[in-house]
Amino acid sequence: MTVHFIGAGPGAADLLTVRAVELLRRCPVCLYPGTYLDPEVIAHCAPGTALIDTQRLDLDEIIGHLVRATAAGLDVARLCSGDTSLYSALTEQTRRLDAAGVPWDITPGVPAYAAAAALLGTELTVPEVVQSVVLTRMQARSTAMPDSEALSGFARTGATLALHLAVTRTRELAAELAEDYGPGCPVAVVYRASQPEQTVLRGTLADIADQVEAAGLRQAAVILVGRALNPGAACAQSHLYDPARDRAHLTG
Repeated sequence: MTVHFIGAGPGAADLLTVRAVELLRRCPVCLYPGTYLDPEVIAHCAPGTALIDTQRLDLDEIIGHLVRATAAGLDVARLCSGDTSLYSALTEQTRRLDAAGVPWDITPGVPAYAAAAALLGTELTVPEVVQSVVLTRMQARSTAMPDSEALSGFARTGATLALHLAVTRTRELAAELAEDYGPGCPVAVVYRASQPEQTVLRGTLADIADQVEAAGLRQAAVILVGRALNPGAACAQSHLYDPARDRAHLTG
């Protein structure tokens, strides 16, 4: 029996992959993060599925459910918000499952930052404006950040920043980033992208904290910062689609 780690995407039931939906339909046990998902995601599960909300469980309790289910001969769907490769506690869980001799696999999901960019209608890498995206977070009541990953260091690159788990520290991060990006740099805060209560705030590093505080946002938001968010920014022709590119050597 197997524990299937499944990226639940940004929370909308229709943004899961086909594979994810098939796994939810056939697994008799499903653990899910109730804080972040639209309840319609769980509707993909078959009638009679044992549903376990993990939002109030610690790691030992979660692993206990996974081990007991597989020992009873049951496959388990372990839903993770966003994509499993980012801030999903995947490493901690899989190492414990390995120690317990429990097989597992991974089905990726739509990352929250990608859903936020789609809602904004924004490409995060614009030719000759910015070609890198930094995925990071701020430290609040959470695991310590490595000293080498200070936000100011990322800001000096000028890359588009996608900040997770940071909305409660918007004022602090905006002040820090303004030193390198300038106070007029575009910012977007997207709360629960793709879900019914989704909220989009657009502004600059100078005013975004006021907007976040006025909206009362405290969780489940992605903050995007960078020049790529400026709809009027100059955009060069990408080499891939440039009409002047020599395509005579291309085949297929």
